[in-house]
Amino acid sequence: MKVINSEYEKKVNHELSLWQKKIMQEPSFSSKLAKALQERLNGLVPDKIHKAITFAIKNMVKAVHTGSGFITKRLLEECSFEEREKLVKKKLSFYKKAAVTSGAGTGAAGIFIGLADFPILLSIKMKFLFDVASIYGYNVKDYKERIFILYIFQLAFSSHKKKIELYKIIEIWSSYSEQLPNSSENFDWQSFQQEYRDYIDLPKMLQLIPGFGAIVGAYANYQFMEKLATTAINAYRMRRLKS
Repeated sequence: MKVINSEYEKKVNHELSLWQKKIMQEPSFSSKLAKALQERLNGLVPDKIHKAITFAIKNMVKAVHTGSGFITKRLLEECSFEEREKLVKKKLSFYKKAAVTSGAGTGAAGIFIGLADFPILLSIKMKFLFDVASIYGYNVKDYKERIFILYIFQLAFSSHKKKIELYKIIEIWSSYSEQLPNSSENFDWQSFQQEYRDYIDLPKMLQLIPGFGAIVGAYANYQFMEKLATTAINAYRMRRLKS
């Protein structure tokens, strides 16, 4: 890796430190209240919708295992750290627009079409993560790199307790990855999809309301992409800076 510009390195380290502190902080009262509301709302959602969401996440995780439909063509090897991050931000702008368009269009149509946005947004998120990995110089054809992507994905959208557990794994990824099996068959995708589904239900259910759902859908998808990007950037920063 090329030597990082000292000023840029200071900026990155500061942002990384703030992100790390935020991960370890206790959840606010509003966060706890939102979680309680979400759990109550989950009980009111028809089982058919829960099954559709679970099925979509399950298929997404399986697709990541094989890399099907997500493998990027370009692995960025010779590039400065600052240049990599500029490219990531450009990618984020593109994927945000795609996510917002999907959320607004399907949210305006109501429950059945709105539900269709869920697997679309999952695909947008995962394609973004695969592109980010390649920009930072990691080969997504490697099974373990795809597992790392799943951990980033889960870290962005999990409960506070789970976030701390996942953060600690990402923090020591170099040694942790050596313990991973070489096959994807033994990966516990079931607990992964459950955590993510439980987090995302509240805003996605609001998106299914006709009319109102168009506003919520666009806003929710934008925020989801922003949250995912922040998590991915800082996760790869930890790895690159340590190397």
